[in-house]
Amino acid sequence: MTIQLHDTLRGKKVAFEPLDAGKVTMYLCGPTVYNYAHIGNARPAVVFDVLARLLRQRYTLKFARNFTDVDDKINAASLASGKPIGEITERFKRIYNEDMAALGVLPPDVEPCATDHIGEMIDMISVLIDNGHAYVAENHVLFDVNSNPDYGSLSKRDLREMIAGARVEVAPYKKAAHDFVLWKPSTPELPGWDSPWGRGRPGWHIECSAMAKKHLGVTIDIHAGGQDLVFPHHENEMAQSECAHGGEVFARYWLHNGFLSIDQEKMSKSIGNVLLVHDLVKQVPGEVIRLALLSAHYRQPLDWSDKTLESARRMLDRLYGALRGVGPGTDARAGASVPARVLAAIEDDINTPQAMAELFALARALNRSTDNAERTQLAAAMLAAGDLLGLLQLDPDDWFAGDTGGELSSADIDRLIEKRADLKRDKDFAAADAIRDELLNAGVRIEDGSDGTTWRRA
Repeated sequence: MTIQLHDTLRGKKVAFEPLDAGKVTMYLCGPTVYNYAHIGNARPAVVFDVLARLLRQRYTLKFARNFTDVDDKINAASLASGKPIGEITERFKRIYNEDMAALGVLPPDVEPCATDHIGEMIDMISVLIDNGHAYVAENHVLFDVNSNPDYGSLSKRDLREMIAGARVEVAPYKKAAHDFVLWKPSTPELPGWDSPWGRGRPGWHIECSAMAKKHLGVTIDIHAGGQDLVFPHHENEMAQSECAHGGEVFARYWLHNGFLSIDQEKMSKSIGNVLLVHDLVKQVPGEVIRLALLSAHYRQPLDWSDKTLESARRMLDRLYGALRGVGPGTDARAGASVPARVLAAIEDDINTPQAMAELFALARALNRSTDNAERTQLAAAMLAAGDLLGLLQLDPDDWFAGDTGGELSSADIDRLIEKRADLKRDKDFAAADAIRDELLNAGVRIEDGSDGTTWRRA
């Protein structure tokens, strides 16, 4: 089946074909490293990790996800904390990668940092000035939006609407209010680099254009990010890149994930409802968070709540419960293919809810089957599907033994189950039922089977 992706520029789902047969380039806007990533930042990382896993099954993929490590927010964090900028950015780059790894996000092929590409930015800005798409004013360099008749085509809004709805800096040195900064001067206490326009630092938008060209080429196949980046960031990226390269297409497919809210409210520091991944992974298994992020279609809004996590944990309990005791060998897992229905769902614009439905159908079939060979085959198929989705990466016994919540430790639970078994052998069923109730009240469900008693956290 041909991969179908919803392209923001065309406004519809279209068949994906790479520019070069057998090879794909993809760029994902990464974090600005001055603080911990929140759960909304994690959504694109997880969603497009699934896409990267799919693409690697068919093509040679070169996937770049950048770090913005020069930015006014970083400067402010440095001044507030008294710590050097480099110390702040290096710390939060490391923490971001650790937190994303906890969510099962695989490393990109290239992880460029803005500060390593200042020369490329200066070169691109120089080209834009030379061809009449940018101008110098009071030690600033600005992109002349009116020089690009296609400006606004990505966000589908006219200039008046975009100016009203965005953070547009009105300054006397601009030809027009909607012109955006490519380069700006730095005062002595701020980071800066020598340039033809004086010591300064780049604007945000030019960073990604320069890094994408350096590592992926003039035209890339897929550019991805959150819906909040469509304007102004991606609109400006597209404009400056195409103007710098004689009208050559910058990105052939634009993909954007929907917004994430918290208990039906916008996540906001002023409201105090910002959920940090760094905190969540200490409280909840990373796979639970990952599944919760994949529970809605990536282009749709996702409302995050305690119920979202509880539902994701229960779903994983069911999946791991089906696999428990089957244990296909390494060869069986390695040799298994992703089931066709699961693959088709992900090929259909990364439809993770449908892929999960197909995965549960496999789990139900596994639970019903009494044939050992068939059970092994079904379990291997589930694990192959899990590999595509970044789920089911643990041994089922390790999953159920994980002390990631609840009042009782795994050892306590096993001790109570053993005591209950002794009581049942002694025909003291009332006391045995009391232990079952004790476990249930502590959030642990037990199931008696022919192979003994198994348990899971409710």
